[in-house]
Amino acid sequence: MHTISWWVLAGLIGGGLAGLPGALAGALLVAAGFEVVNRRRARRWLANPDLAHLPTVTRFWAEFLDRIRRLLRAKAGEVEAAERRLAAFLSALQQSPNGFVLLDAQGRIEWCNETAGSHFGIDLSRDQFQPITGLVRDPAFVAYFAAGNYQQETQVSGRGGSAALPQKLAVQLHVYGDGRLLLLSRDVTALAQAEAMRRDFVANVSHEIRTPLTVLTGFIETLQNLELDAAERERYLALMAGQAERMQTLVSDLLTLSRLEGSPTPGFNEWVDLPLLMHPVEDEARGLAQALSMQSGRPHELHFGPVPEVQLAGARSELRSAFSNLVGNALRYTPGGGRVDVEWSQLPDGRLEFSVTDTGPGIAAEHLPRLTERFYRVDQSRSRETGGTGLGLAIVKHVIQRHGGELRIASAIGKGSRFSLVFPTNRVRAEPERV
Repeated sequence: MHTISWWVLAGLIGGGLAGLPGALAGALLVAAGFEVVNRRRARRWLANPDLAHLPTVTRFWAEFLDRIRRLLRAKAGEVEAAERRLAAFLSALQQSPNGFVLLDAQGRIEWCNETAGSHFGIDLSRDQFQPITGLVRDPAFVAYFAAGNYQQETQVSGRGGSAALPQKLAVQLHVYGDGRLLLLSRDVTALAQAEAMRRDFVANVSHEIRTPLTVLTGFIETLQNLELDAAERERYLALMAGQAERMQTLVSDLLTLSRLEGSPTPGFNEWVDLPLLMHPVEDEARGLAQALSMQSGRPHELHFGPVPEVQLAGARSELRSAFSNLVGNALRYTPGGGRVDVEWSQLPDGRLEFSVTDTGPGIAAEHLPRLTERFYRVDQSRSRETGGTGLGLAIVKHVIQRHGGELRIASAIGKGSRFSLVFPTNRVRAEPERV
């Protein structure tokens, strides 16, 4: 029954009982009762709004509550949109290769992405609201955090990497909001390794050049200050020529490495006849073997297997350099009387393999991963005795990688070594028939 009907009824009852004054009093009493009911229903709805349904109230209250419902719906839409944006932002941070850690004003962990978790070993289910210094205990970071000066980044040790190559992280704190902190981290292991290699490279080049220069300087002073007979003079000049040749070889190898690193990858426009390419490689190897046998008095047993009648796509000079380096290394590091086998073979998957096997002293397993580093030598004195620059295998590695292949090394102490180059099938083709 509509409210107006209740008023009319109340007025009739009041009028029958007490005339006009009673009718007015009855109508007011009913209206007051309905106001109490409307307020109670409105209060209950406002305490727990149901945006789908409004309570049964008078028109005034219905309009009032409907306006509030529209405001609440708009606000709920804004909150949902903000939550979606936040979720998208956090999802983007999860995909970042850099680490992000949100800290409160006391330096406790509020949130982090997966990258930061792997960097610092953080598990949010376990470590949320734990102090960051309780997990990142590197002294450099503890001092950096306590100093409060976050203008520059600092480097700390990460949880990844290995004993041979520990992980290095660059971290920096940023203040935001009400004293909160954002901790950023990025993996700089490769950069640190490259910087260490650069320093080692400069030191090694300086050392390799300084040594023959010192020898040359001494010989020159001797020739200037001492009266020597013709035989002694010739001997000194021969030694000087050897040191000059050593420097020339070093510079040549450095230039080769620089050219390999700075030039485009060889394409498929040039096809090299493998038999023709191997002829000068074999001639050089036999000449070196003869020279070494004259020094040791015991000739090497050098064997070259059949060369397949195929062509390789690539740079002729680079391929010849790689083949000659491997054969030359085997001869230099195999004592006189030892055997060196040079073979070509077709692998089951169609790839072509060039291998050099020797009966030399072999190489310990801990040295194998570093053999292709520039200037790395297993035996410093032995390498210099053989005239090596320490760059040969680095050149070989660059050449085979530029041709899409791989360098394989197998060796054991007392059992000799086997170095092989494996070329992909797309760089090998049969020789075209000659007309």
